[in-house]
This record gives sequence, C-alpha cells and structure tokens, in this order.
Amino acid sequence: MQSSDISFSELKLSAPIQEALKAKNYTHPSPIQARAIPHILDGRDLIGCAQTGTGKTAAFALPILQLLTESKSRRTPRRPRALILTPTRELAAQIMDNFEAYGSNLPLTSQVVFGGVGINPQINRLSKGTDILVATPGRLLDLAQQGKVFFDSVEIFVLDEADRMLDMGFIHDVKKVIQHLPPRRQSLLFSATMPDAIIKIADTLLHNPEKVEVTPVSSTAERIDQRICHVQRENKIPLLLDILDENPEGLALVFSRTKHGANRIAERLTKKGVESAAIHGNKSQGARERALSQFKSGKIRVLVATDIAARGIDVKGVTLVINYDMPVDSEAYVHRIGRTARAGADGLAFSLCEPAEHENLIKVERLIKKTIPVHSDHAYAIDPPKGPAPTNKSNSGGGRGNSGNGRPNRRRRGGRRPLGNGSRNAQPATSGAA
Repeated sequence: MQSSDISFSELKLSAPIQEALKAKNYTHPSPIQARAIPHILDGRDLIGCAQTGTGKTAAFALPILQLLTESKSRRTPRRPRALILTPTRELAAQIMDNFEAYGSNLPLTSQVVFGGVGINPQINRLSKGTDILVATPGRLLDLAQQGKVFFDSVEIFVLDEADRMLDMGFIHDVKKVIQHLPPRRQSLLFSATMPDAIIKIADTLLHNPEKVEVTPVSSTAERIDQRICHVQRENKIPLLLDILDENPEGLALVFSRTKHGANRIAERLTKKGVESAAIHGNKSQGARERALSQFKSGKIRVLVATDIAARGIDVKGVTLVINYDMPVDSEAYVHRIGRTARAGADGLAFSLCEPAEHENLIKVERLIKKTIPVHSDHAYAIDPPKGPAPTNKSNSGGGRGNSGNGRPNRRRRGGRRPLGNGSRNAQPATSGAA
C-alpha cells in the first residue's frame, strides 16, 4: 500500500500502540489510515471507502484500541465494548490477529467467534468478559439467541467489508445485529464499493458520518501487472502449469469459480508435482486453517480458492494471482487480484479467459475502466471470440483432451518469452470494453 506523507508518530496514538507499530516496522500510515484515524479518535462516525489491500483493518483497529483504553467503562461477562462484524472466517481471524498485535502492550482482551468450530469454547471465553469481539454474522446471532452475548455495552461498532456482506447474503443478519445495538455508540462502516443497498444501511447505521475515500471505487492497484490469456477450457490446466513454471518466485493464489473446481485444480497441480491445497466454504475450519498456514509458511506454493478467500487473506509473498475462471461478479475481480501487490510490493495477475467467459471479461473491463492487455505469447493462445459469448455448461477444473480449436499452438512454444516478463509481451486487447 502507498504510504502517506505523515508518520504514525504524528498521529495521536498512545505510546504503547506506537511501540507495537515500531515492533512491526510500521513507520508511515497508508492514506486510508492517515485520513480515518483522526476522525475516529475524535469520536466521529465514519464511512471508509477504499480498495482491498489499503490497510483498512489498522485504520479502525488502532483508534479503537486507543479509545477503549481511554474509556472509563470496563469489560463485563458476555458484553463486549467493541464489536467488529465481518463476512468470513478468514477475515475474522486476520482482524483478530491484528488487534492482538497492535494491542500487545495494552490491558485489553479480544476474542473472535465464527461458525464451523465448536461453540462451547467461545461461550466459555465470552463468560469471562472481552473488550473486543470480532464476529461473523451467523455465529454471533446464534450466541445472542442463546443469551450468551449481549450488545448493550457496545461503545464502538464496525461493519467491515459491507459490500461483501451484501454479496454473501448476510445483509438481513447485519440488520438484526444493528437493531440490538445501543443508540449511543460510535459506528464505522468500511467497504470497497458502495452499492445502493449499502448506502441505505449506512443511512440507518451512521450519524452525520465523515466519509473517507482514498481511491476510485472498484479500481485496481496500480502496481499489479494485469494480463488476459485467451484459451480453450481444456487447455487451462497446462497453461496454468506453464505460468507457474515461468514465474517461480513467491506464492501463487489461484481462483476457481466453484468449490468442486478448486478441489480438482489443486489435485491436478499436486499430481504434476506442484504442492497445492484448496480452500473454500465446504472445507472444515481445521482444514482451511491448515491450508492457509501451509501457504503462509511456504510449505505449499499454490493455494486454490473460491471467492470466499478474495477478501481476508493477507499473506506476505503473494506475487502471482491467476483467475483460472473469470469471475461472474465483476467486483470479485478487483478483490481477487488485490491479494497481490500489497504493502507497496509489485504483483502479477493472469486471467485465463475461455470463449464462454468473454462477456465476463467485458464486464470486468467496464467496471475497472481499463482495457486489460492480452498476453498471447503462450502455447495455447486463441483469438478472442467475436459477437455474443457462447453458454458455458462445463464445470471448473478443466476438461480432458484437446480437440478442434483447443489444440495447442505448438509453434509458439519454441521461442516464447517468460509469461511474467513485463509489459513488453502484452498486446492491445480486442474485447471491446467500454
């Protein structure tokens, strides 16, 4: 992420928080942090609109830690003082980790609750009292309905990744939580995009909010080198292997449209000698945590994920993102490729576009207001289709065999340049995006 001109030491953060930031070698806040933190410290409600990877978690976590430390109230059993609502288990766990790191020198406690794991340990911890509760909507409401958590002591409420809440169908659960919040509270809403439904939520949740928007809505990070590879579906796996082989540095995140497809892609990569794992909603929490831990440690180089991982996975060293399937939801493209080029690093993003997905590509380019360069210097290149895209009836994970126009273009194999070799390999796209 880009840094602002000011340093963290210039913000009104306490010495214990400053020490924690120094321990993580954080010197300059990102733009969203520099602009949001002062408003939050002043007690204002806030709308923070910024693309993924810009440091939104610290933008609310740091001032919340300070405000809770300065508050005269104290934690009591089953009554958190700050509540952060977020859509996925991975993101909830990541936010929890950040609160613990930034608040390591403070006498505050934090807890995370989400589904997919036993509820009794969560109930036991809540009964001991917690200052900060990070939660996904379903498990939080389960606990509330059982009388294991109450919201009447919430001083600060954060609705994080609000547009993702909408996409995942959690908006009704969000409204239920909001109904139980005390009227006197500070509320913060963070979102990468602001569709009408989220604007309506903001109108009911926030009181005279400040709005901080540091990048154009639905834009992609400038440091991501984006490429489109037009390819027949049956050649996606061999092309994926070539891309991984020719860009060997760093970790790679591969996105599949379906859970079944993610499993098949990971299995086929592993059979070809590329250590991989899949992560999606049907995996148990333990399996998801193991896969993510192996990915972070570098034990496996490739993590194959559905869009549940497009937000909330903040792993250092992800240098390559590959859209094995073009996303149906255009905004998912922004969040997928935003897993690379984080914290000021460079990143590379390939999208493997079969003819049936051409319309999805056009929608993506319209959303980001950018024509993505076509990369055709590979063995399986085909021309993009003309006219309406055909219906895609196949499943993710690749077909078997080569036939018709799916035959590899072997003439390109002999002298092709590496797929990650800068923009010199790119050609102007012909997708006709507006």
